[in-house]
Amino acid sequence: MTTPTRNRLAALLLVFGAAWLGAAPAQAEDIDPAVAEIQHRWEVIQYQTAKEERRAGFETLAEKASALAAAKADRPDALIWEGIVLSSLAGEKQGLDKLSALGLIKRARDRYETAIRIDAGALNGSALNSLAVLYAKAPGWPLSFGDKTKAEENFLAALQRNPNGIDPNYFYAEFLMEQGKAALAMEHLERALKAPPRPGRQIADEGRRKEVMALLEKAKAKVK
Repeated sequence: MTTPTRNRLAALLLVFGAAWLGAAPAQAEDIDPAVAEIQHRWEVIQYQTAKEERRAGFETLAEKASALAAAKADRPDALIWEGIVLSSLAGEKQGLDKLSALGLIKRARDRYETAIRIDAGALNGSALNSLAVLYAKAPGWPLSFGDKTKAEENFLAALQRNPNGIDPNYFYAEFLMEQGKAALAMEHLERALKAPPRPGRQIADEGRRKEVMALLEKAKAKVK
């Protein structure tokens, strides 16, 4: 790989890694107990673990999530959460490890697509939302599969299934901000702040609300 290509990849993946890639499910309804354990551990790592310790935490969790998804290949919730953990681990990769991050996000994409084929509405359309985030954040061709058009299509499909959810509104707002549409982003961020609490998801709700409020301040500054 030439130096310019490596530098371009590093720059793209720096943006990719800076934003959390695992768009967590809106609710814990109809979730397998073993998957719920993965979900809870992800929340602790993402929101309550020191940054320098998150990579190791996600590496361990990725092994468990992949083993669980292999054992429960017909359950979209297991596939979704494997994808989320893999995406989160990709976001923690640094230096030349960013090359391996591309492999992780491709695996995550495959898991989300499989979950969608089984049941696109599982966990309130979370696979659609998570897939949209990957398309929005991944480098484009020839480095990877990033595609803004596919990102928006999947964001809108996720919002159709969960119009008032905190996650789909937050991540779509983030996408809109990157497209220079701060006013529309504000509408979705305000909707995200009104999202109902998710049973058993207090850690995730608190962490996501902080992210929503931070992005809302940026959006307000853009529309002044």
